[in-house]
Amino acid sequence: MPRESPARAVIVGASLAGARTAQGLRRGGWAGPITMIGAEPHPPYDRPPLSKGFLLGRVDQAGIALLSAERFAGLGVDLRLGRAAVGLDPAARHVALADGTRVGYDALVVATGSVPRALPDPAMDGPSTGVHVLRTLDDALALRASLTAGARVVVVGGGFIGAEIASACRALDLDVAIVEADKALMGRGLGGRLGTAAAVRHAAHGVRVLLGRRVVRLHGRARPTAVELDDGTELPADVVVVGVGSRPATDWLEGCGLTLDDGVVCDETLAAVGVEDVYAVGDVARWRARRYGTTLRTEHWTAAGEQAAAVAATLCGTPTEYDPVPYVWSDQFGARLQIFGRVRPADEVVVLDGDPEGDRFVAVAGGDGRMQGVVALNAAKEAVRLRRSLSEGASWPSVVDDLRG
Repeated sequence: MPRESPARAVIVGASLAGARTAQGLRRGGWAGPITMIGAEPHPPYDRPPLSKGFLLGRVDQAGIALLSAERFAGLGVDLRLGRAAVGLDPAARHVALADGTRVGYDALVVATGSVPRALPDPAMDGPSTGVHVLRTLDDALALRASLTAGARVVVVGGGFIGAEIASACRALDLDVAIVEADKALMGRGLGGRLGTAAAVRHAAHGVRVLLGRRVVRLHGRARPTAVELDDGTELPADVVVVGVGSRPATDWLEGCGLTLDDGVVCDETLAAVGVEDVYAVGDVARWRARRYGTTLRTEHWTAAGEQAAAVAATLCGTPTEYDPVPYVWSDQFGARLQIFGRVRPADEVVVLDGDPEGDRFVAVAGGDGRMQGVVALNAAKEAVRLRRSLSEGASWPSVVDDLRG
């Protein structure tokens, strides 16, 4: 049964995960007050368009809003924006904010997401402007303003964000290069074979791809003029975008009793380890995944919503274990890339149909005796069909024989 009013729910993080948690609580019958605290001045918005349609000017700020002011009012959420959380006292059950105020809770949901990693200081000892990251709406506005006609763009980091930014730059007919330390593009999500093919596909669309290279220095004073690599190559640059990964936003939780290990460590229900009545959702959560027999932390849009729904159900009286098949997608050069499950470095990858260097393919990955992942480009129907085998823990390699048959 739902907790009785006036139990207080506090959500730290005005994010997709935070917004969906608030909605789930009300849907599940939570009658007490809900307070949502956000460090940014903006109401919760959708982040995936920031590197796609929003960057291209095809989607405006209103188009990425998750909930209107009227809908928030209808949910009865006390929305406190522009106020970062700086500390947690589980014994006193309050969250300390940067403005000196404290917010008490009966149930706390941590949804603070992640923050971009920076280049090492020596590499950044150069331009004062024109160097961007892309995480927030304000980041996207600044980057979009810099992508003027004729701008030469260097993207440092060849993960999904870097690849999407490169795709957007080519759509704007800009000169763009990607510098990636790994030997493959998007290798963390695609593995070596498919990541190498992705680099070929990007090159075919006019992106200069430099793999196995690191940035040692940004040249320029007021603005960048070039990016120097570890082999001495200098790439002319007017705009530099740094996309070298992110880390969970947990600094404000240090020393409070929570178990922190590349995220807030949680059990199968996303309840935080170390204190009572604290949960984590979204990029910041590292949960015990029964499916894989380990802890996982993902930075996926789908996971944020699913985790929020699970935590809301638990808080409203229905304990819910979170054990999904992970899913992430990416839109690049007019094509949709989809990944169900995971592709680990040592996994075998079998292409069932199409060409990974082309505009359509379907592949499966496996190891440790079972199917581990499905990767598809412009093949959504086939990917969804294969997802069932993945969800059921199909054995490997017999599953490949069945699929080919």
